[in-house]
Amino acid sequence: MDNLERGCSPLDMANSMARSGQHSMTVARAAIDEALRLRASGVDGSALAAPSPAAESVFSAPREMPFIDVSSNRIVVPDREVEVLFVLKKPQVILLGNVLSDEECDAIVEHCGARYTRSTVTAEADGASVVHEGRTSEMAFIQRGEAEVAERIDRRLAALAHWSHECSEPFQLQKYGKTQEYRPHYDWLDPDSAGHRSHLARGGQRLATFVLYLCDVDQGGGTVFPNLGLEVFPKKGNALWFLNTDSNHQPDPQTLHGGAPVVSGTKIIANKWLRQERYG
Repeated sequence: MDNLERGCSPLDMANSMARSGQHSMTVARAAIDEALRLRASGVDGSALAAPSPAAESVFSAPREMPFIDVSSNRIVVPDREVEVLFVLKKPQVILLGNVLSDEECDAIVEHCGARYTRSTVTAEADGASVVHEGRTSEMAFIQRGEAEVAERIDRRLAALAHWSHECSEPFQLQKYGKTQEYRPHYDWLDPDSAGHRSHLARGGQRLATFVLYLCDVDQGGGTVFPNLGLEVFPKKGNALWFLNTDSNHQPDPQTLHGGAPVVSGTKIIANKWLRQERYG
């Protein structure tokens, strides 16, 4: 009742209660719904009242999410048969094989050629792109409509994720040389950050991430999830997928991840972020 009086979001409260491990999401939502009904009727929080099953909940049903169908070991999309190699259920992390052909990987890498510049991150204060010591790679972008091979892959990923390609950001390539890395971070945008809010306005939250591995790496360069004890090593043509939010589009703190330093060789990946709405 105190938190509601202070204007706290019911959804944020429920997520916090569930994350604490002391309450299920169902119990948390029921408790908050009941507190809202008590407040509306002028009864203080110490009173007991029987909940009304017919009363409308402040919480909407789970929102539409991109998803990958892992009911089979192989996924057939219009132009390719993709392999399901690994599935972690919570948070959802899926490793897919044969997503890109060797020729497609090479074409994407060749297309970007010498276009790379020092990688940046989004500043939380003002949303500017700034160089950060925790991200030492180089980056390049392939805008929508720029290359046929990228358009073909974009459509394939949209079919895999059951999500419109228009609700995704352009491909962002990252090239890592020896010792280069991206320290653990989140892909979701923080709605409490002034800088991130300007990016949220361009298509909503980043619901999911595809990481496309465009080359093999001799040593190192894995995608690590430090809180999960998980590391996925690059293999040309494979793709890593993970959800960044829960079913209510709220950021999932379990999705902390990073790019481990390359020990030997070169690592090139392409990131594709799926948004809530049409991007841009």
